[in-house]
Amino acid sequence: MDKLRNYDISFSGLKIGKHEFRFEIDKEFFQLFDTEQEFTNPKIDVEVFLNKHTTFLEFEVKVNGTVELVCDITNDSFDHDIENQIGILVKFGEEYDDSEEDVVTILANDHAFNVAHLIYENVALSIPMKKVSPNISDEDLAILDKFSPKEIEEKEEEEVDPRWEALKKLKDKN
Repeated sequence: MDKLRNYDISFSGLKIGKHEFRFEIDKEFFQLFDTEQEFTNPKIDVEVFLNKHTTFLEFEVKVNGTVELVCDITNDSFDHDIENQIGILVKFGEEYDDSEEDVVTILANDHAFNVAHLIYENVALSIPMKKVSPNISDEDLAILDKFSPKEIEEKEEEEVDPRWEALKKLKDKN
């Protein structure tokens, strides 16, 4: 947990206005979280832009880099470029609240905000659900198509309850 403190942005001594912070993220960053990643060898540059106002803070987190993914079809590893950004508004209140998607409330006497979870979420959202290597061959796609389940189109005659038919006739008369 102490290593997550490296991603604290202390805003208490900063002037009102815009500020920029940079981080370089690798596999050690993701090992700080107790989750399993779908990627390996991350090399990611992170830019955090803070716009400090008198009563709230605006954060914008941009990630740019590469991760290594495993193709769902061929099981080959390939590099995948990621680029994403998210923004969040931080306001001050009596208790911590992150129940809203784009707004976080922190204690009024806090002097720093930790952006590690924002960075983690930003990278996780950049990973595609379906991981297909750009180097996949036409032969692999043909084999996949050959053994994929085919949709069978059967037109079933719908049996309509005669009571509904009688009601439809009444509706058509009006």
